[in-house]
Amino acid sequence: MKKILFLFAFLLIISCKKEEPQKEPLYPTSAKETTQNLEELGKEIFQGKGNCISCHEVDKKLIGPSLQDIAKIYKEKNGNIIAFLKEDAKPLVDPSQYEVMKTNFALTEEMSDEELKGLEAYIYSNLK
Repeated sequence: MKKILFLFAFLLIISCKKEEPQKEPLYPTSAKETTQNLEELGKEIFQGKGNCISCHEVDKKLIGPSLQDIAKIYKEKNGNIIAFLKEDAKPLVDPSQYEVMKTNFALTEEMSDEELKGLEAYIYSNLK
């Protein structure tokens, strides 16, 4: 039942999606600023157009695993979050949830490399 409700909510959100103008790329002056800017971009996408927050929380499992768990497992297994979001890598955290996550790949396919790097930076920023 939860899967059906989630799928319905996801399709409703997608159908209401409005086109956003392309943002100017960030040109930071240092590696620290690069990381901070990517984390900020990732957080914005996570809570906004990526709608990741509907299934993931920072410190506890909701529908999907927590960001802390994702960051920990991908770091331990030397995984590639971006490759997973592009459907170029198998899930490492909870393969049983993969079918639920597959519905979101329509969103991640449209994201730029910078946006995906931002999501990855934001996920890793929650590593405890």
